[in-house]
Amino acid sequence: MCTTCGCGHGDVAVEGEAALPHHHHHHDHHHAHAPGISPTRIIEIERDILSKNDHLAWHNRDDLARLGVLALNLVSSPGSGKTTLLARTAADLGTRRAVAVIEGDQQTSLDADRIRETGARAVQVNTGKGCHLDADMVGRAIRQLQPEPGSLLFIENVGNLVCPAAFDLGEAAKVVILSVTEGEDKPLKYPDMFRAASCMVLNKSDLLPYVPFDVEKCVEYARRINPGIEVLQLSALTGDGLGDWCAWIERQASAITAKAS
Repeated sequence: MCTTCGCGHGDVAVEGEAALPHHHHHHDHHHAHAPGISPTRIIEIERDILSKNDHLAWHNRDDLARLGVLALNLVSSPGSGKTTLLARTAADLGTRRAVAVIEGDQQTSLDADRIRETGARAVQVNTGKGCHLDADMVGRAIRQLQPEPGSLLFIENVGNLVCPAAFDLGEAAKVVILSVTEGEDKPLKYPDMFRAASCMVLNKSDLLPYVPFDVEKCVEYARRINPGIEVLQLSALTGDGLGDWCAWIERQASAITAKAS
């Protein structure tokens, strides 16, 4: 949380948004990072942060639901291949549905630039010292994007398997991406993230012959934490397994569209 992880939102920049004249966001707390802060006060601040975030996430979800927009929050460690997967997904599904992307990084617009090359619209959110996106940032980005009814909205969160687990952005589902180069024990090490996710994507499957990664053990660990989690194995680089991934997205999108109609 903000009392411990060092995230500061005063330097958040949402691409295309006019500069705000002051420290204006709904993350309304006193940035109490001073040594000696009591555990009770830390809990109070964390509850306050999450309560405000959840309120804004509810509004994001309601706005998207009325439009029949499927929003997926993609979370992972840095280097999992999530931007490569997202670019392939946007290119493949963009012929069937409008695709918009919110890119979260501490700095640079490199990932948003990669996504735009696929023809999808993208807005970059630079979080500065922040280690995750929150519902306020996402809501501001949604207003910039103005997603089309029945479209797909992908949110690529900051690379981090800890803080993003606690922050609802208004998405329909979290998708955790784990590359086979990271080790099969990640679900046990970061249980909150795998518990919060609806789907686990095992990426870089083309490297399985070259790395000591036990797929069955990883899936068993993930389902020990979250028995209902769906698992997809693919390689964003070669395209193997992308059909199953796109089919999963289409099923989620159809359910959202049906509710909106």
